[in-house]
Amino acid sequence: MANRMKNLLERLPEFCMSHWLLRIPLVIVFLQQGISKFPVTIDGAESFDLPYIVWWFAAYGEIGAGIGLLVGGIMMYSWWSWVGDLITRFSGFVIGCIMTGVIWVGQPDSFMDVILYDNLHVLLWVGGLYFALRGQKV
Repeated sequence: MANRMKNLLERLPEFCMSHWLLRIPLVIVFLQQGISKFPVTIDGAESFDLPYIVWWFAAYGEIGAGIGLLVGGIMMYSWWSWVGDLITRFSGFVIGCIMTGVIWVGQPDSFMDVILYDNLHVLLWVGGLYFALRGQKV
């Protein structure tokens, strides 16, 4: 039985483009959230009790990370794939930083509250961490 299962698993095709199934939703979410902050104003920052400079970096960071994740993925198929790897890793790092800030601003009572009740932000954070650590090595 174990050999049959192993043979079946070995015959399944490998889908080397599966990183796009994670990359595209992250790009969409971060572009959408970044664009929703425009125009970047002091009032927008104050509504979240943030300094204007933090709000500015969040807005432009979300747009930059979204574009970077997309461009980095596309560059994977060029002679400059190492640049695409750097862009992908940096974008993943920025996503992780922004999501850490978002979770922190929510002022959760405990780590367990974040894990149990802030699923979307944790998922986005892990997605960013994945690309920061993995880069183009899919």
